[in-house]
Amino acid sequence: MYFLGIDLGTSSVKIILMSDSGSVVSSVSKEYPVYYPEPGWAEQNPEDWWNATKNGINELISKSGVKSGDIKGIGLSGQMHGLVLLDRDNNVITPAILWCDQRTQEECDYIIEKIGKEGLLKYTGNKALTGFTAPKILWVRKHLKDVYSRIAHILLPKDYIRFKLTGDYATEVSDASGTLLFDVSNRRWSKDMIDAFDIPENALPKCYESTDVTGYVTKEAADLTGLEEGTIVVGGGGDQASGAVGTGTVKSGIVSVALGTSGVVFASQDKYAADEELRLHSFCHANGKWHVMGVMLSAASCLKWWVDNVNNYSNEAMTFDGLLGEAEKAQPGSDGLVFLPYLMGERTPYSDPYAKGSFVGLSITHNRGHMTRSILEGVAFGLRDSLELIKDLNIPVNEVRVSGGGAKSKLWRQILADIFNVRIDMINATEGPSFGAAIMASVGYGLYKDVDEACSKLIKVTDSVYPIQENVEKYNKLYPVYVSLYSKLKGTFEEIAKLS
Repeated sequence: MYFLGIDLGTSSVKIILMSDSGSVVSSVSKEYPVYYPEPGWAEQNPEDWWNATKNGINELISKSGVKSGDIKGIGLSGQMHGLVLLDRDNNVITPAILWCDQRTQEECDYIIEKIGKEGLLKYTGNKALTGFTAPKILWVRKHLKDVYSRIAHILLPKDYIRFKLTGDYATEVSDASGTLLFDVSNRRWSKDMIDAFDIPENALPKCYESTDVTGYVTKEAADLTGLEEGTIVVGGGGDQASGAVGTGTVKSGIVSVALGTSGVVFASQDKYAADEELRLHSFCHANGKWHVMGVMLSAASCLKWWVDNVNNYSNEAMTFDGLLGEAEKAQPGSDGLVFLPYLMGERTPYSDPYAKGSFVGLSITHNRGHMTRSILEGVAFGLRDSLELIKDLNIPVNEVRVSGGGAKSKLWRQILADIFNVRIDMINATEGPSFGAAIMASVGYGLYKDVDEACSKLIKVTDSVYPIQENVEKYNKLYPVYVSLYSKLKGTFEEIAKLS
């Protein structure tokens, strides 16, 4: 038997076919465009998502040779926080507003002014950020009155695919946690937030746990995709929760670090606990528990910027491996050179769109190897910011599982181990959120009793890097210097923003 995992990303949908033994037998990816109609806006056409998904499923079934009747369940993952609006006839009535859209700062300010930080902490456990869903709804009400009057159903991106597959209006707890309309502690829609901002409650979808069956593939969807009519579709999860399932980050003590374009530090919690300063996100996890996570906006993208934008203008183009080889020759601490990884502003622990990337401490003795190494260290320090907040919530950190493009560098993994002072693990699973979605489908079908059991059987550690005590001591002295720099430069960052 087989299980389908669908991850609806920002630039493409990735679909995998997982066997009951946990091996990925086939996968496919289909791209679609993002539209930027105004500065700071980001939109997509939900029909593009569906066309890519149905075509991808057809292709996957065809090239795998697997019979559709042997696919026993489907799990969904996807980009969080987006807003999809349908009318009574199920027509999409405005382009989907994405997680990275920045148009809603006034709405966020209004939310904070009306209920305050204490209200947000009590009702949702999260800060009002421009990426979240509730401010988008308020923006539509203010600026698109005709569209707002026609709203019959409010969905998140992956849940539009669910609707197209099953005809059901449904979501699940991990993705709903990122709407700012969800009572994360009690795993249900927040009546307080809905009433405070007069959101049409009857337009919100029914909310399930991530492994619950939310519907079944309809005949129409089966004809379009090649799937079997009646195949179960489970709740699934937001991309971060699904990715955590895909790395086995489902037990207290295991922390995952996604070292991709952005950086995410994710920790599972057995009991709900939110950061009182709202610097961390507090969401429901896909395994019936909770999780916290910190997000830095520029992680591996800092190294990509250094390679592509700075070091590839000569006749001898530099590669990642070439630059990392130079960095390996530099001593830990880069001889006092510190890099601040704020190339796109920052989110955790500083919600600051004006923060700028910086090299601090340059001297005549520094070379390119020092600068490359300081970038790796600066990103690791930025990730440690989130790790320290997680520790402040008394969440144990016994091992860190790292994934993403940056994790391919053993040097970067060693730097993480030394700066975190904890073992850094690589695992056998590399498909991320789509793999987590397929695991949830297998649990919903009944192959495993729960997500934790499935992860323990399917996901194994393949390589580990341990802290080097001498390096740990050096980095523990340098980290307070790194932390102090933001507060010292914050005003300067704002002045630079005004000038530019």
